[in-house]
Amino acid sequence: MVKSGTIILNTAARFLMPLQLMFSVFLLLRGHDEPGGGFIAGLVAAGAFTLYLLAFGVSATKEVLRMVDPRDLIGVGLLLGMISVLPSWFMGQPFLTAQWWTIPVVEFKASTPLIFDIGVYLAVLGSVVGMVMALMEVDKDEP
Repeated sequence: MVKSGTIILNTAARFLMPLQLMFSVFLLLRGHDEPGGGFIAGLVAAGAFTLYLLAFGVSATKEVLRMVDPRDLIGVGLLLGMISVLPSWFMGQPFLTAQWWTIPVVEFKASTPLIFDIGVYLAVLGSVVGMVMALMEVDKDEP
């Protein structure tokens, strides 16, 4: 059975998790112009939850996720990936042509590649966290 982490790991996990999650959002938003994107950002976010999982255990990590099952993240991610292809189809342009919209209040440019990247981010995050949680729960059940 995996014992929860030491005091050093517990303290490090509390400080590093928010930093890793902020860095993953940075990678996600930066990804369509420079290196980064949904996949690597999802891996960084999954690393944050895995560190917390190793430090505090499965039940504490489920509390942090607040009733969001990792399988739900996978489903929402796949749905966003599918939705991202529809705007070009409705505009009569070739399939998977990028569409851009400016949000006037904050001067933020939203796009179909960003929607797709968010979908990849959620799918990768849900997959990795789900796998690690399943492995930790199996290990907990063994004598």
